Amino acid sequence: MNAVPPIRPALPRAFLAAGALALALCAGAAAADELKFKLSGDMEVPPVATQAAGNAKITIDKDMAVSGEVMTSGIAATMAHIHRGKAGSNGPVIIPLSKSGDNAWAVPAGARLSAAEYKAYMEDELYVNVHSAAHPGGEIRGQLMPRKAAMGK
Repeated sequence: MNAVPPIRPALPRAFLAAGALALALCAGAAAADELKFKLSGDMEVPPVATQAAGNAKITIDKDMAVSGEVMTSGIAATMAHIHRGKAGSNGPVIIPLSKSGDNAWAVPAGARLSAAEYKAYMEDELYVNVHSAAHPGGEIRGQLMPRKAAMGK
C-alpha cells in the first residue's frame, strides 16, 4: 500500500518567512547611529558669547558612511565641518560640510570615516563646528556622543 505523505499547510512557513524578514529589517535599522544634538557657543573652545544656535542630525553607519544635516539660526555661517576632538579641545577637520540652503549644511554624499576616525567617534571624540567671519575658529559647536545616545536607548 502506498503511503500518502501528510499535507503540511504553507501557512506556518509563511509566518516563519515573515518573521525572518522582520528580524532582518530590524537588524538593518540597528546598523546605524542617528544622533540628534544642539550646537551652541558655550561648547566652543574657548566658549563664544553668541545668540547663534544649531540643531544637527548626523547618521553614522556601521560601515563608517556618514550622512546628515545641520540647521543654524542667528549666524552668518561661512563654513561648517565635522572635526576630530574631545569635548573641551579643538581638532582637525575630517569632513567639510556643504552649504545646502539658507542656514543649512549637509554632509556630502559618499562621506566616510576612516577606521581611526570611527574609533574616535565611538569614544565621543568627533564634533560639528560652524564658523563665521566674526568667529573664524568657530561660533557654535556640538559634540557627537554615541555613548550617551546608547545609554538613552
